[in-house]
Amino acid sequence: MTDTRDQRPAEATLDFLRSAFPPKWREPALGHEAVADWEQENGVVLPEPYRTFIAEISNGSSLGPAGDGGLQPLGWLPDGWPDLGPRQPGEPFPLEAAWPWEDDESVDLEDPRIDDAFNKGSIVLGSEDGQSFWLLLTTGPRRGEV
Repeated sequence: MTDTRDQRPAEATLDFLRSAFPPKWREPALGHEAVADWEQENGVVLPEPYRTFIAEISNGSSLGPAGDGGLQPLGWLPDGWPDLGPRQPGEPFPLEAAWPWEDDESVDLEDPRIDDAFNKGSIVLGSEDGQSFWLLLTTGPRRGEV
């Protein structure tokens, strides 16, 4: 299990997140116990401030950085998510840098890194245009990046 625990975010960070997601647009927060249970089931500790956000402020919102449906609740997948096998957020994320394989004519579409990039080491925050996805990396050297 990836058990890196980040320091709790500063109150200023949490206040900013509260202001960015007005109460009427928030889904109910999960609470720390439910978040810890999800982490145990999935073999990963979520990065901060996302972890505290879903535990104390909101587990998803129709508002958010992604245009199609907003911020997804923890573990949900947006419409259009490709079914490439089971999600494994505690497994190592396979990429160390951005890799736009869709634009690389030399890429074999059977390259296992493609499926792994969809399924390992991340959670899905939302989607854009039904085919671009916002992922929060949960493992590896870029853990905590979107």
